[in-house]
Amino acid sequence: MTGLLIGLLLGLGLFCLWWSWWPVEPRRIAPSGRVGPLTRLGDELGQAGYVSVTPGNVVTASLVAFVLVFLIFVASTRVAPVAVCFALIAGYGPIALVRMRARKRRSQLRNLWPDAVDNISSAVRAGLALPEALSQLAIRGPEELRPAFADFAEDYRTTGRFQECLDRLKERLSDPVGDRLIESLRIAREVGGSDLGRLLRTLSTFLREDARTRAELETRQGWTVNAARLATAAPWVVLAMLSFQRTSLAAYGTPVGVGVLAVGAAITVIAYRVMVRIGRLPEDERVLR
Repeated sequence: MTGLLIGLLLGLGLFCLWWSWWPVEPRRIAPSGRVGPLTRLGDELGQAGYVSVTPGNVVTASLVAFVLVFLIFVASTRVAPVAVCFALIAGYGPIALVRMRARKRRSQLRNLWPDAVDNISSAVRAGLALPEALSQLAIRGPEELRPAFADFAEDYRTTGRFQECLDRLKERLSDPVGDRLIESLRIAREVGGSDLGRLLRTLSTFLREDARTRAELETRQGWTVNAARLATAAPWVVLAMLSFQRTSLAAYGTPVGVGVLAVGAAITVIAYRVMVRIGRLPEDERVLR
């Protein structure tokens, strides 16, 4: 027994010596640009202005819409595959509403950020500190941005911690342009320097040129996105009209009918995504979250 114990200890020691020759690889951290769907949905809620709504609320609303529409169509048409199709469309409705609202509000804020940057630059040139320059946007800034900066001013008066208040401001805005501006101000606060005014003027000029160019491109390519939406909705509108005739929908209750619905849904989603990808300009991502 003693010999066996000594042998085990010797083997364990040799194994530890052998293992020490191989360095442990550092743990790989996923890039910050890769975010999950719930995080992305939370950003879109902030961009849409729905501050009090959480991603869980949206998911719950989608599930409720899915169940209600499914039960209604099953009770009215007696064809479960058709009910599933329209229930999926209804379940995606709350998410689509949030994304549409966020896209519209991002377009509005894109035209307002240059004025906000100009106000901060003017306040800095007038001798105000950075917290005061940001706080005055609650009164003199663009109307859409005032609530977020009013909350920042309240947080700074309460805590006096500039860095933490900037982090909360980023969460409220959830905007790529706001992230760049806040990080620029954070660096200026930490390292100091006399180039803050020049940086803000350069950023304001860049934002104006970007907004003007994007507006021109969106006007020219808007017909592609509208055509994609019309082509996507047309077959399902026809199917919804057929739902008033139970005899016409009976064929979709067969295996062949289920296959037709599945293939049609897949083709619709793929075609819509491709057309939208071609016609819509890429959105700025929050790389400085």
